[in-house]
Amino acid sequence: MSSSEQRRRQLAREKFERQQKRREEARSRTRRVTAIVAASVAVVAVVGVSAFVVAGKDDDKDEKSEAAASQSPAPEPSESESKAPTPPMKIDKKATYTMSLKTSQGDIAFSMDAAKTPQTVNSFKALADKGYFDATKCHRLTTQGIFVLQCGDPKGDGTGGPGYNIPDENLDALGKAGGDGTVVYPPGTVAMANTGQPDSGGSQYFLVYKETKLPPTYTPFGTMDDASLKAVQKVGEAGVEGGAGDGAPKKAVTIEKASVEKD
Repeated sequence: MSSSEQRRRQLAREKFERQQKRREEARSRTRRVTAIVAASVAVVAVVGVSAFVVAGKDDDKDEKSEAAASQSPAPEPSESESKAPTPPMKIDKKATYTMSLKTSQGDIAFSMDAAKTPQTVNSFKALADKGYFDATKCHRLTTQGIFVLQCGDPKGDGTGGPGYNIPDENLDALGKAGGDGTVVYPPGTVAMANTGQPDSGGSQYFLVYKETKLPPTYTPFGTMDDASLKAVQKVGEAGVEGGAGDGAPKKAVTIEKASVEKD
């Protein structure tokens, strides 16, 4: 790999880490201010005083502008926070499962080993069984630095989630990080997106269609079959809307139906 390519990837990763830090700081500010306002409202409620707080908007605009300018290739994490309980464990932890996606760009399927990622597989089966992924779009494609198609967000903007978080699993599956702090995610890998914080996965995941180097902080929980990988590669080859390196795929990918079955 050329030194310029290594430098470009390093800059992309550093950019991603800065974005995650700002997102976390924005969420922390919002929680603090909301808590203060809630306390104030409780005190003055007898006189009919109402308070409304909006926080983090400028930070979000800054992130979007910077991302557009640099075409950051890093997967955008879910912004969901734990509010709902995680699904009860109902899968066979010794079995393998297949998640099948009927999409507007062809069928995509990937195998999941419950022995290695039981929490992740259990969550995906529970969500698929209730139609959570049906009629959703794969909202993000990256074609520079890293090469992934990101799906699983019911909002379609990178901020949606199921209302709960699942723990990181299987993080050592791809080996130890090299000197640049990354490991190789091979083509065909399916991994969880997250907020940049430990154990912050929700429902968003990304499909790796070309060798990609990222930190070993994204749960690798699935492997696409050859036909599915080719379908995703075609989406990658078509590029991003507007010709950028990061954004909505030019070939829109709508998940019409998702199901998870035991092999």
